[in-house]
Amino acid sequence: MIEKNVMVTIAGRPNVGKSTLTNALVGEKISIVSNKPQTTRNRIFAVLNRGRTQIVLTDTPGFHRARTRLGDYMVKVVEESVADVDVIALVVEPIANVGEQERILIEKIKATKAPAVLVINKIDTVEKQTLLEVIAAYSSAHEFDAIVPVSARKGQGLEELLEELERFSVDGPQLFPDDMITDQPERQICAEMIREKLLLCLDKEIPHGTAVEITKFSRRDDDIIDIEATIICEKDSHKGIIIGKKGAMLKKIGELARKDIEQFMGDKVYLQTWVKVKENWRDNQAQLQNFGYTE
Repeated sequence: MIEKNVMVTIAGRPNVGKSTLTNALVGEKISIVSNKPQTTRNRIFAVLNRGRTQIVLTDTPGFHRARTRLGDYMVKVVEESVADVDVIALVVEPIANVGEQERILIEKIKATKAPAVLVINKIDTVEKQTLLEVIAAYSSAHEFDAIVPVSARKGQGLEELLEELERFSVDGPQLFPDDMITDQPERQICAEMIREKLLLCLDKEIPHGTAVEITKFSRRDDDIIDIEATIICEKDSHKGIIIGKKGAMLKKIGELARKDIEQFMGDKVYLQTWVKVKENWRDNQAQLQNFGYTE
């Protein structure tokens, strides 16, 4: 029986591995991941029950200097997510220098006066001496309540991190049902899985200018799930690249996404995709609201 809960915001600059860490801690693919920055666009709750404690993790967009209205929205999500939580997990790379974005986030943490755990990710990529230098650099910037080195990709240090986060739990009711691991609707997770494959398969600015809208999501009597998705891009030239020669790229994206969706849903999926152009949608407030990027 759940008797305690702890709300944890996972924050950091783009591409430090926040979503990989969230997925690793929960043991399920909740947030999409890629090697490109600004993959996560929304606040995503992930839920983990440990004994009598429910840990609610909030995966946030990477904190960056915004260049579009979508970017402004993502930065605001981060700023709001570090307020009014039980503990903030600041995720950084093992670099012995506190960068500008980290300094800004540390100042926001100080302003909230919330407990903070420094999570040094990707420790499998550096020597022990470098790690000690990273710890020293961040210790001089802020008095963290704990410092936990991890490798989200290899699963190192995760149990130690969960134990530290659990220390900040408070007496309270169960916030999410036992069988709920995220607040994201199934169709939204499926849309994000398609967008993840756009990030994987496409280069440069093109995937950052895409959004995915699920226009049909239904289950047949034989449990086959029918999904129709529209990929939105900003230019006609981008549309051609996404579709590819004789539709090859779009087919590849669809096949990769379908496999992940089937694994997540546990049933066979029939996926159809289309591509539409909506110029400069990232700077159009109405379009942002249409795609769910609303405050």
